[in-house]
Order: sequence, then structure tokens, then C-alpha cells
Amino acid sequence: MKNFKRFLKYLIPYKKHQILSIIFNILYALFSSISMLSLLPMMKVLFEEREKIRVKPTFIGIQDFDIHYIENYLNYYITHLNETQGPLITLITIVSFVLSTFLLKNLFSYLSIVYMTYLNNGILKDLRQDVYRKVISLNVGFFSNERKGDLIARMTSDINTIKVSFMNVLMMIREPLTILFTLAGMIAISWKLTIFVFFFIPISGFLISKLGKGIKSQSGNIFELEGHLISNIEETLGGIKIIKNFTSEQFFTKKFNAFTNDINALNNSVGKIMSLSSPMSEFLGILVISILLVYGGSLVLIDKSLSGGAFLAYMGLAYQILTPAKAITRAVHDFQGGSAAYERVAFILDAVNPLQDKPDAKLITEFKHEIKFDNVSFKYKDDYVLKNFTLTIPKGKIVALVGQSGSGKSTIANLITRFYDVTEGSITFDGVDIRDVATKSLREQMGIVAQDSILFNDTIANNISLGIENSSEDKIIEAAKIANAHGFISDFPNQYQNNVGDGGSLLSGGQRQRIAIGRAVMKNPPIMILDEATSALDTESEKLVQNALENMMENRTSIVIAHRLSTIQNADLIVVMHNGMIVEQGNHEELLKMNGTYKNLVSLQSLEIN
Repeated sequence: MKNFKRFLKYLIPYKKHQILSIIFNILYALFSSISMLSLLPMMKVLFEEREKIRVKPTFIGIQDFDIHYIENYLNYYITHLNETQGPLITLITIVSFVLSTFLLKNLFSYLSIVYMTYLNNGILKDLRQDVYRKVISLNVGFFSNERKGDLIARMTSDINTIKVSFMNVLMMIREPLTILFTLAGMIAISWKLTIFVFFFIPISGFLISKLGKGIKSQSGNIFELEGHLISNIEETLGGIKIIKNFTSEQFFTKKFNAFTNDINALNNSVGKIMSLSSPMSEFLGILVISILLVYGGSLVLIDKSLSGGAFLAYMGLAYQILTPAKAITRAVHDFQGGSAAYERVAFILDAVNPLQDKPDAKLITEFKHEIKFDNVSFKYKDDYVLKNFTLTIPKGKIVALVGQSGSGKSTIANLITRFYDVTEGSITFDGVDIRDVATKSLREQMGIVAQDSILFNDTIANNISLGIENSSEDKIIEAAKIANAHGFISDFPNQYQNNVGDGGSLLSGGQRQRIAIGRAVMKNPPIMILDEATSALDTESEKLVQNALENMMENRTSIVIAHRLSTIQNADLIVVMHNGMIVEQGNHEELLKMNGTYKNLVSLQSLEIN
């Protein structure tokens, strides 16, 4: 119930639709009862059971408006109509009235569903947007600990489950009202018979609650397994070449089958419970109706205290209770599943971003002097990957970071862009601690070109102008020329409107990297961060990309994380790292003269020293 209350906040923007739906549901419930009660005068005409009243009943006050007054007035109307128009016209008139009540009942049902559909779809839209907005705002570290496929499942199928189950609960307002109005009509006809119905409802409710007890926990397990299943599919599609190359199809098939078998077993378990609920509620209803037939029949045939027409109308009302009772049963079970799904979605909505901007965070509009790492230590989990790291990066200089894999080079890029916060020490931007700076304004000063050039399934132009609204074609072309990409882009049939495919799959590695460089150039930041931007390229592509990088770095502050040392010989400062610490620093010539770690790295790469 706690989850349901929290979900109610999404109703607020759609109060109008909700109110209209409630009004039409009330009218639907009312006319559901009236439609069955309207059969009573028709029965009286058909079976000639009515008391012939030729004097119109007098209405004195509201205290006289009861079932006897209504019955006397109906008898007077039917008697008058029958004697003046004949029995056929009387029957046609009453049938028309019955038809009208059923028409209104279904009209109000349609209108209530239409407005609830608007409400339903609007809430689904808002919930999806909230979850996506939260996901996009979370820090990078959050995604390192979560399965991508499980997050996708929470954002898609789990939200759909919430929509269906919680909306069924909201729609359930009509069912208790239908039962209430129906019971009122049944009491008006015979309070004795209605006692059996009152006896049936609590028993039915108790049995239904017993059935639904285990649905929530099992539904939660199903949602979790489906998240793992989507992760498995995502990994399979992403690594299909590796799977085939290592002939691992059977291994992955077994893994996938294990997931589907577990989901199948849980679905069958939940399905057995849910499948039992509807037949059970219907059987209990028929059982009570059977008892009513015996007892009610005795009132008609033996006791003579109830007319046949009234008894048939009463039985119609009693049977009408079965439909809303079954709907309530389904809604209870759906609620259990929806509650489990909401707990999984709430995991995202409640996730805390430890890198939130401070209320008084400062805005950076330009880069003036320097970036300084002051005795910085950092660890992702338990072990430190940076230890007592101190470095100053002056404006306009090219600073290169080199070292073996795992020495902490890429961590520097993660910290300077504030994807993570330092564990100890500080990083200052023009003398201001970046933890005191608005993150968006900090990142606007930086452009990143990484080893894995991530492109989106969109046009080349949109990938280059990523994040820039209403960008001109001339500026896109200019950025592409600086990135040494204009030539190959012009060879495509649609040129800049050509689609790059999923992840840039329609382009070569060098082409993807140059478009990524063009994207960084288009942003036009004062600081460029190059994280092993050429390490995954062949020699020819590397040369083209390196030329593009040199064009891009002109008149900018650049932080170059390099694996291939040939790309950083002209850097103003080369910082050599080992096990998260600086072991050497200087320019290319100075480091060679030290005969230390840097020279050893150069030798290992068989670099020709001029």
C-alpha cells in the first residue's frame, strides 16, 4: 500500500480526467443496478402479477419515497398504459425503457474508460520521463555496479506492469459501487434473501486474500530474472562476433535456456494461483445463487411472500455481483504484482547521486589560469588507484600522461570531469575546488575524445553537433574539416545526413574516431582531454587521426592520455605514472636523459629516437 500511495502523486496533473472518470463510474454503477431493476415491471406485464392500481399514488414528502411508493407508481403507470394503449404498446414501452437503461449503462462505461485511458497513458508517460531523467542524472559509478539489461527491464517492462496493475486498482472504484447499488436494489426487493449475499462476500474476500499472499514475492523474483535475461540478450548481441569466433554458441544457449526455464517455472507457479482465483470466485457466486434459488423459490412457491417477477429481477441483480467481484479479485492480484514492480522502479527513483551540486555552486564561464591536482588519492572500491598525486596543468599547455595499464591515467580524466570525486586531496579549477563548482558548467569547459568512440544511431551531422541545438551546417562542416573527416563524409550518398548505424557500425574505426574528434571540436571547449584516442587504430588511420588531433589541440589546453608514445613527443610536459603515483615528469628529451621508466617504455615500443 505504501508503494500505491507514493504512486498517487502522478494522478495530480490529471485530476480532471480522474474526476470525470469517477463520475462516469458512479453513473455506470448506478445504471447497472437500474438496468436490472427495470426488468421488474416487464416481468409484471408478462406474468400479469401486478396489482392493478387506478389511482395515482400521492407524493407527500421524501419520507414517502420508498420501494413501496415506486412499486405502486409503476403499477399505476402500467395499469393506466395497459387500459388506454393495450398490452402490446405497454410491453414495447417498458422494453424501450429497459433498453434505455442498458444503453446509458454502457455509455457511461465507455466514457469512464476513455477518461481513465487518458489518465493511464499520461501517468505512464510521466513515470517513464521521471525514471529516464533520474537515470540520466545519476553518477557514472552507479552504472558500474548495475546490469545494463536489468536497468532496461526496470525502465520498460516493470513500468508497464505498474501501469496495468495500478490502473486496474484505480478502475476498481466502479466495482464496489456496482456491488453497493446492486445490494441496495436487492435489499429493496427482499432483505431476507440478501442476508445470504452478505454472508458470501467476507468469505470470498478471505479466500481471495489467501490466494494472493504469495504473488508479490514471486512476481518480484520474475521481474529480477527477466532483468537478467535482458542483460544476457544485450551481452549476446554486443559480443556476437566473439561468441562465434570462440564457438561458444552452445554455452550461451545453455545460459539463456537456464534463465527462461527459471522464469517459466515461476510464471507457471503464479499462473496457477491467478488462474484459480476467477473460477473460485465464480463458483462461490454460483453456490450462493443456488442457495438463493432454493430459498427464494420457497418464498415464491410456498410462502407466496415474493412474486415470480420480483424473484427473477432479484436473481439478475445477484448474478450481476459476480462480475465486479471477479474484477476485484483480479485487481487485488494485479496490485501485488504491481507493488513488486514498483519496488524495482523505486530502486532507480530513490538512487542517490553522491555528486550533487552544492546549493551555492559556482558557475564557470571560462578557463583563465590552471587546473591543479593537490595531493589527490582515489579509490573506486577498496584499493587506491591514485596515491598522493600532485600536478599543475597550466592554460595553453599540452600535458601527457603515460604509463602501464592500470597506472591510473584514465582515472585522472574521470576525476577532472567529476565523474567521480576524489577520496583525499582536491582538484582546483582556477583556484576553485571543482566540488564547489556547478558540474554542468565545469564539463562545458572540456571536450573528451576517448579510445572507444561512442556514436549514436543517428546522422553524422547530429553526432557531430551532439548537445548543440540549432547548429548550422557550416559549423558542422568546419568542425569535420578540422577533424580530417570532411573527405570521407562527402563520399557517402547522403553525406552529413548519412546514418552511422548502431554504435557507428557502418563506419570504420578511424572514421568513427574522426567524427568523435569533430564532435569535440564542435563543442569548442578551452580544454581537450584525449584518452588513448589512437591506440585502437591501424597505422594509416592513426596518422589521419593524429593530424586531426593536432589541428584540434591548437590554442587549447590539452590533457593527453597516451599508450603510443609516438603521439606525445611534442607535449610540453610528460607525466610518467606507475601504480597510481608520478615517478617521472618532464619533456621528451628530459625524460630520455633520466634513463628511467619513460626511456624503458620507449624502448619497449621500439620508438626511433631522433
